[in-house]
Order: sequence, then C-alpha cells, then structure tokens
Amino acid sequence: MPAPEPVSPLSPRPVRRTVFTQGWREATFLHWAVDPALVAPLLPAGARPDELDGATYVGLIPFRMRRIGLLGAPGLPYLGSFAETNVRLYSVDDEGRRGVVFRSLEADRLLPVLAARWVAHLPYLWSRMRIERDGDRITYRASRRWPGPRGAGGTITVRVGERLAEPGPLPLFLTSRWGLHQTAFGKLAYWPNEHPEWPLHSAELLALDDDLVAHAGLPSVGGAPDSVLFSPGVDVRFGPRLAAPGRIAGTTDDVRSTD
Repeated sequence: MPAPEPVSPLSPRPVRRTVFTQGWREATFLHWAVDPALVAPLLPAGARPDELDGATYVGLIPFRMRRIGLLGAPGLPYLGSFAETNVRLYSVDDEGRRGVVFRSLEADRLLPVLAARWVAHLPYLWSRMRIERDGDRITYRASRRWPGPRGAGGTITVRVGERLAEPGPLPLFLTSRWGLHQTAFGKLAYWPNEHPEWPLHSAELLALDDDLVAHAGLPSVGGAPDSVLFSPGVDVRFGPRLAAPGRIAGTTDDVRSTD
C-alpha cells in the first residue's frame, strides 16, 4: 500500500479536462481533532482516516459558492451562486490520494441540491441560509428545510485576522485537499480538483451554535474547535470522477477518460 502523497499547497495531479468550475468565497474553517477510530466507520469502503500526528479532524466549513459552471461554460450567476455549509472528514485511499468525505452539504438553492443529489450522489440538503459581513466580522446562519431534520443548523460568527505568511503543517493539512472520496456504483470514487494556493487568515471564533456536526453522525464532537481559519477564497476546477487510476466512475460502463 503506497504511503499517502505529500501535503502540498498546489495539486499534485493537475486537472487536464474540466468537468465543472466553482468559486469558493468567504470560507471559514472550523476543525476539531478526533481519534481516527471515531470517524473510520463513517468513511466509504476503501478509504481510511487521514492523520496528522496521530489525529484526524472533523471540519465545519461555511462559505459562499460562486458561479458553478459546466464543461468550461460561464458560471451561472443565480442558480450557481449560493451560501453553503459542509461537514467533512479527512481521508486517504490505497493509491495514497488524500481527500475529503462529505457527511452533509447545506445549500440554499433547491435546484442545485436536487442536481447534486441525483447526478453526483452527494449528500446535499436544502437549507435557509444567510451570510452577513460587517468589517472584519462575518456571520453564517443555516436552518435546514429538506430532507430533514427540519431546523438543523445554527449560527457561526468569526472575526477575521491577519493573513498567514506561512500557514504551517496543520492549516496546510486541513485545506490542501485535492479531491473527494465517495462511493459511486458500488466502488470507491475519487473526484479530483485543483485551484491556486489558499490565501489563509487567522480567525477568532466569536459565536458558535451548531448541530450540523451532530446530525452528520458525530454527536460527541463539540466544544471549542482546535483550529479556526478564514480565506477570501479561490476559484476551482474539477476533473472527471475516478474509480481507479485513469477511469471515470460516472457510468455503469466505467469508460476510460480521454483527456
């Protein structure tokens, strides 16, 4: 079994063929260190917890999605732009590829939620959401609508600090993620992405009222997070979803990529 690939601020596998694009803006990263044994049962078969100094992490990340675009087309200004909050875990597969596993993704546009659930098989949920900014303070609010439990969500408020000139091992481990792991058609799939290096800032947590982490299958995770970061954002490209090196896991034929 290969060792996990090095943590790097730029993708070790540049995306050669773009399936879709996104902008991630005003992102706050809250993370809790946990025992890898706690999250291992929540990962898809074929993936295991990714660790740093013996711990893995649970992430709660609210941000503003901007202009999702398909196959190189210009991003959609309304349907493709919305507030989002995800709960994610950190994973590595038998090829050594580091990634994330999404336990839930809240979004306040119903059509993108339905499309992501049906086409991409991702656990998107429709929520009432709002992002408010006042100088260096930013507040994220979420309240789930469908499929439930209704009202799940909460409020996060942070004060954005200075830009980190050298983010260090933990911020890089938490944000330098170049794909997501999921199960697609009974196989472990890896969906690669690439983007510029994250511009990261320190941040102070001012308020946290959340039950999304608990509803994502982690009721024992709570209290003050071990890491709080902020980024103004990056633009992202996703390539074809891979079930094995060089193969796409988006159809029952599992056809070979032609990029």
